[in-house]
Amino acid sequence: MTTSSTKNRKKKIIVRTLVALFWIAAWQVLCLFLDSDLLIASPFAVIRRIGELLFVGEFWLSVLNSLLRILEGYILGVVLGVFCAALGALFPPFSALLSPVIIITKTAPVTSFVILALVWIKSYNLAVFISFLMVFPLIYGGVREGIENADKKLLEVAKVYHFSVGKTLRLVYYPAIKPFLLTGLSTAIGFGWKAGITGEIFALPKYAIGTRLYESKIYLETLDVFAWTTVIILLSLFIEKMIRLAIKRIR
Repeated sequence: MTTSSTKNRKKKIIVRTLVALFWIAAWQVLCLFLDSDLLIASPFAVIRRIGELLFVGEFWLSVLNSLLRILEGYILGVVLGVFCAALGALFPPFSALLSPVIIITKTAPVTSFVILALVWIKSYNLAVFISFLMVFPLIYGGVREGIENADKKLLEVAKVYHFSVGKTLRLVYYPAIKPFLLTGLSTAIGFGWKAGITGEIFALPKYAIGTRLYESKIYLETLDVFAWTTVIILLSLFIEKMIRLAIKRIR
């Protein structure tokens, strides 16, 4: 790592730290202004509450269960998104048949799918389904765009030299798809995570972050609402960071 890149990295860390401190200070000022624990919890109280939750077994069960459900939906969305995009490229009628589904999943609100899915799916699996539903169109769209942007001249060369299907995929299609797929992988995890938590709030499975958040709201435990919301945000940032690190290795 060069000196200039090290300096830039340190500068970014300092800027991000100052921005975080600014908003924490603004949050604290708002708490002092409102002076009501029922309306808003202070950042220090939230940090203390998260510290307490870390020593509760139910907290870890809820976190792990939510992570497993949402990651299951994410992986399913990625695998089926890639598969359906490839199938659509080989058989255009399949792509045309799937296009209304893609449009609906992209435009309809998440809550509509959650309410409908509650009729068909068990509460445990709802977060998996909703997460999948948000991830699938993003991956499908990215891979389809990559396929459509594949170099036509390279495809002609592959045809002339009678490349095998595997060789054509590896040398022509994969380089074209790769940037779109990697962007989709990074973007989709955020959408899948938020949608999955929303599904849990409606379905209320026994051990889930969404369930804990809903219960805190019902019992007017404002501190717990803020604590669980902070946990959701921190976990989202952590997962996105892990996905991006994995993507960098693929690059």
